[in-house]
Amino acid sequence: MQIDPAATAWLLVSTAMVLLMTPGLAIFYGGMVRSTGVLNMIMMSFIAIPVVTVTWILAGYSLAFGADAGGGLIGGLGHIGLSGIDLTAVRSNVPELLFVTFQLAFAILTAALVSGAIADRAKFSAWVVFVALWTLTVYSPVAHWVWGPGGWLASFGALDYAGGLVVEIVSGASALALALVLGPRIGFKSEAMRPHNLPFVLLGVGLLWFGWFGFNAGSAFAVDGKAAVIFLNTLIAGCLGMLGWLAVERFRDGHPTTFGAASGVVAGLVAITPSCGFVTPVGAVVVGLAAGVVCSYAIGWKFTAGYDDSLDVVGVHFVGGVVGTFLIGLLAAEMVSGGPAGLFYGGGITQLGKQMLGIVVVAAFAFTVSFVIAKVIDVTMGFRVTREDELSGIDFTQHAETAYAEGVHGQQHKRPGS
Repeated sequence: MQIDPAATAWLLVSTAMVLLMTPGLAIFYGGMVRSTGVLNMIMMSFIAIPVVTVTWILAGYSLAFGADAGGGLIGGLGHIGLSGIDLTAVRSNVPELLFVTFQLAFAILTAALVSGAIADRAKFSAWVVFVALWTLTVYSPVAHWVWGPGGWLASFGALDYAGGLVVEIVSGASALALALVLGPRIGFKSEAMRPHNLPFVLLGVGLLWFGWFGFNAGSAFAVDGKAAVIFLNTLIAGCLGMLGWLAVERFRDGHPTTFGAASGVVAGLVAITPSCGFVTPVGAVVVGLAAGVVCSYAIGWKFTAGYDDSLDVVGVHFVGGVVGTFLIGLLAAEMVSGGPAGLFYGGGITQLGKQMLGIVVVAAFAFTVSFVIAKVIDVTMGFRVTREDELSGIDFTQHAETAYAEGVHGQQHKRPGS
């Protein structure tokens, strides 16, 4: 296979765009927490960049995209430390080292997404250990199932263009597991815990939206009509997600909010991620609108069920990922997908069944393994900060810094011994 210069140039740009999404997520999440936890929240995203990079180079890429080691469950060890890959290696018509980096950017973002569920109460050191173990035992196997050579879900026929299963459902199910292991924040249900900086939230979602075009359209590994459709679908779904969420707020609460607008955009983008390369622009309208409406209601589930998913990773990413992955079974159009069609396009219910199986299996696997990892970390080194540290502010207790000169009670924090 020859390297395609145009595809390579587009993937270089797309990779940079996807890498930008993690700092964008850090700002998005940072604005959503209280003022005493903003630095810690941002750091939880930023630390994922080096930790996942090292883990991915050492073993993660080989486990995800190496030759199948049997049964479609995990890749082999042929690329440990990126062995066997040089400047001349080609994958999907681009240099394989670029393919490695593009997929690495996905892994980084997925790990960072999980952190939103445990804002304001996790030990930073425990989070670092969790990210490294999770990349190898949760993300890499699922990536192999869906995108790797010989992956069993791909062979079965479950479709996921850019990460509904691999990114969104994996991160959402893992987030739920961590929220259950750590337990709710002090004051959950009794205190408002509102976002401390809505401009940060909107800036963050703007960076995410920009990066998402590389996330989805870059996954085409080509500069062609398919990439153009995916690009447009991504824009449409983000817009309709916002409109759907704001409509619910207007009907339910009496007023649309900036926070709702940002959340709706993310919900629409999450849902179009798995379906962007399979649905028409009309289908993208349905996907985005459905995600905006459903996710706007789903974020309230945590109060009923009693789990404290601080920044609604479950309600937006898990539920949005389920919506988008499920709707492939209804809305996939052969003219876009080049293959299977959904129920509404004459394909019958077969694809719908495959999508549902993928959702259930990936969610169950990600939740179970993440729960075990988090529980082991909690027992051995402790995953949650002390009550005193949580009440005094996790930024200061974990990093000896504060984002703002004045603390939450109007007193300036000082470093120990100063």
